[in-house]
Amino acid sequence: MLLRFTDDTFDPELAATIGVDFKVKTISVDGNKAKLAIWDTAGQERFRTLTPSYYRGAQGVILVYDVTRRDTFVKLDNWLNELETYCTRNDIVNMLVGNKIDKENREVDRNEGLKFARKHSMLFIEASAKTCDGVQCAFEELVEKIIQTPGLWESENQNKGVKLSHMEESHGGGACGGYCSVL
Repeated sequence: MLLRFTDDTFDPELAATIGVDFKVKTISVDGNKAKLAIWDTAGQERFRTLTPSYYRGAQGVILVYDVTRRDTFVKLDNWLNELETYCTRNDIVNMLVGNKIDKENREVDRNEGLKFARKHSMLFIEASAKTCDGVQCAFEELVEKIIQTPGLWESENQNKGVKLSHMEESHGGGACGGYCSVL
């Protein structure tokens, strides 16, 4: 999903993330420019010790599961517990994405994903990195919700790079500067 969103590429031979991958992309949402610093952390157990440090200061998190592999869905509770433990913000925006909807051997129904997301007050969308369905929308919705949550971007902690400022008066249009950290 990260490569589809940032570079508009898809490689079916691409191996799972090893450790952590990082990309930056600037997008416009509702007339606001947001520069996203996106950390893609590995889902495999052997890389689990690397992920907690990336939660600190994050404004939004996207948890992704594979709709064709129930085991990835079952592990979502573990990821949420980790988020709760290591996240430094109470008002972080969480999104659940069911990926690989282009495949036919689905093991997790859309309604299961939606039910899980509602139970945990998360945004929800299904997507396909292969066909690009829902990918752009997922990131835009997350950023839109972050922008609508002033406590997330009205930060005095400038070293974290999370200050977004609305500069409508001086630029004639909305603009945000800074970073929205998305996992």
